[in-house]
Amino acid sequence: MGELFKRSKMENPSPEKSISLFHCLNELKDHSLVKEAQTYLSRGGDCRLQRARLSPAQWSALVFVLLNSEEELNEFDLKKYDPPEECLLRLLPVVIASRKAMLVNCSIPEEGCAALASALRSNPSSHLRELNLNYNKPGDSGVKQLSALLEDPHCKLEKLHLSNCNIPEEGCAALASALRSNPSSHLRELNLKLNKPGDSGVKQLSALLEDPDCKLEKLQLANCSITDEGCAALASALRSNPSSHLRELNLNYNKPGDSGVKQLSAVLEDPHCKLEKLPLVNCSITEEGCAALASALRSNPSSHLRELNLNYNKPGDSGVKQLSALLEDPDCKLEKLKLVNCCITDEGCAALASALRSNPSSHLRELNLNYNKPGNSGVKQLSAVLEDAHCKLEKLP
Repeated sequence: MGELFKRSKMENPSPEKSISLFHCLNELKDHSLVKEAQTYLSRGGDCRLQRARLSPAQWSALVFVLLNSEEELNEFDLKKYDPPEECLLRLLPVVIASRKAMLVNCSIPEEGCAALASALRSNPSSHLRELNLNYNKPGDSGVKQLSALLEDPHCKLEKLHLSNCNIPEEGCAALASALRSNPSSHLRELNLKLNKPGDSGVKQLSALLEDPDCKLEKLQLANCSITDEGCAALASALRSNPSSHLRELNLNYNKPGDSGVKQLSAVLEDPHCKLEKLPLVNCSITEEGCAALASALRSNPSSHLRELNLNYNKPGDSGVKQLSALLEDPDCKLEKLKLVNCCITDEGCAALASALRSNPSSHLRELNLNYNKPGNSGVKQLSAVLEDAHCKLEKLP
């Protein structure tokens, strides 16, 4: 029976028909095709199907086995299958049934994205909650297809990763428009790192953030060619939406400068702001920007901010003194402060140490000062803090 199915003329049997046929084979105690599929799956590493030319029946067997594997359905990783572009189309039923699909760096073109989006739209009961398409080439057409998926009220996706997918302003506009038109969207995390939305695309995303129905909690915009203009749009959107759910806004490796940081500081000053993490690595921030951030957080005792990352900026000792005044405040809830390569000397370290010693209720757990120049004097100051019985620091790289 298995051999008959293998030689059958069905080019692309539907997943439902294939599964029914395999249940019949199981009833007849014919496990030949299933065992064959398990042989392919038992290959280790990233070459499970390397150089294998499978018939439609064998592909169906593979789908059948994967759909009955709890491990594969918990997280489906396309990189385990070679070649990934063809395997995606053949294994779409498995992707749809999975809770998390890792399709990272698999050379998926716009046609693949279109097929994936179409399959998900036609399966409203899909279990997929996280879709990772980082480092692929969906193009504008593929992003529009994914946007059409997000527009669907039945879409249950919670996390969508599109890092380094060459998405310009138009793609961001399509994504933002789709989410705005679907108030019941479940999407909580959108990763657009290493794309090219620029300030224009960020303005489109800002229009989404100012919508009271927007449920986004995490927005990743690292290295997206954003200047102070884009930051102003983001800040305005967040200030105008007191019910915003956003908890993390990642702007690493952009160029907001002190002007953009002042706009973001005005958001942190707002008692309604729920941001908990604000990564600003390598954002051309000087003492002036640090002063604005510190002042905003000091003036908002109900701030939710727990993590501030200022690595690879230029606050210098003067900016660090401003941040030290914040750490001195008993209302400061910061738990992580990252100041890697920030032109800090023993003078800045002394200010930090003094602030932490004077605030026994400090919540700070991690202070990262790698690649600065504290010298022996600065190290002694910080060591004295660690010796204090009230000190809660757990990491001091």
